[in-house]
Amino acid sequence: MFDSLKSKLKNVLNKSSSKLDSEKVYEDRPKEDVPPAIEPPGSEEEVLPAAKPEKAPEQEPKKEGLSRKEQLKQSKQKKPSRQENGSAVDDMVGASGKRIKEDPLDDLLDELEVILLESDVAYPVVQDIILGVRDNLVNKKYGRQFTLEEVVETAVKESVRNVLKVNEFDFDRWFDEQERPVVMMFVGINGTGKTTTIAKIAKRLTDNGKSVVIAACDTFRAGAIEQLSIHAERLGVKIVKHGQDADPSAVAFDAIEHARSKRKDAVLLDTAGRMQTNNNLIDEMKKIARISKPALKIFVGDALAGNDAIEQAKVFDAAIGIDAIVLTKIDTDAKGGAALSIAHTIGKPIAFVSDGQGYGDLQVFDSNWMLERLFEEQ
Repeated sequence: MFDSLKSKLKNVLNKSSSKLDSEKVYEDRPKEDVPPAIEPPGSEEEVLPAAKPEKAPEQEPKKEGLSRKEQLKQSKQKKPSRQENGSAVDDMVGASGKRIKEDPLDDLLDELEVILLESDVAYPVVQDIILGVRDNLVNKKYGRQFTLEEVVETAVKESVRNVLKVNEFDFDRWFDEQERPVVMMFVGINGTGKTTTIAKIAKRLTDNGKSVVIAACDTFRAGAIEQLSIHAERLGVKIVKHGQDADPSAVAFDAIEHARSKRKDAVLLDTAGRMQTNNNLIDEMKKIARISKPALKIFVGDALAGNDAIEQAKVFDAAIGIDAIVLTKIDTDAKGGAALSIAHTIGKPIAFVSDGQGYGDLQVFDSNWMLERLFEEQ
């Protein structure tokens, strides 16, 4: 699915092998860690377990080893959440082991930054990941059974996991808690798969025993109305439509009124998808939102668009306030940057990812699911 970040990380480690060998990356054990009465030469591994009072002094060296700038950056990190919930990094860290120094990692982190940017990860997200990796590595003691490559790979994974965790949204639970009919408005530019996404969500709802009305509010293109009509017929759901160039807000209003009178569960509003910089389109979106008062406004973005999808989402969010995101074409995304960046950047969760053309090819977004694909072997 994605170019494997794991494979790219291996390449970075291979290229930097001369700088990331254990002799240079791992600190020599501080003298205060060694019991004064016992210091047999060349038997560091035997001495370490006897160093009982190690936890107390460990906190101070951690801060002293960082510049003032890095201390300020780390103070903004959510360290408690990682410690409370536990992680693979916590499993590798112990009271005894090899402590990683900061300076030799700079080249690695610079390479990692380039990799993430090349993968269309947004710059603010890249910085969060880099700081997270540094926090997971510098001055931590890792068990001697782990190789340097394993330690760095785990640190990167955990940092990416922390970014992905904020993206989750339980659509089904949310839907069950809403008053009927539940109005959902879908926005996004042409070509992102917005109309097909509406059909997929309609299929999901009907499979769960919910009744659905689809509103063809994209009256700018006759083809959009026809396409949505074909989906509605295949799925056996009601569609409300007017002629081309009709008022999109009127279509939305009629669909909602029909749903209320027939006691339908959901109303899915399709909208026009001209470029997001088109002022008429934005005004149209605002009017539809004002008339329909949707419970959920969903931005449908093309994962292949990378940072362009993020910019599109920002424009729609500023205009009407996006509540959730659906990423399409994720099965053909060669980079994965949009999936990693979009929700974190605009602060809105990913509800679903679309990984095919079939009605059933809609997956609930799950951080573990995404992490496995970001780091899968090629």
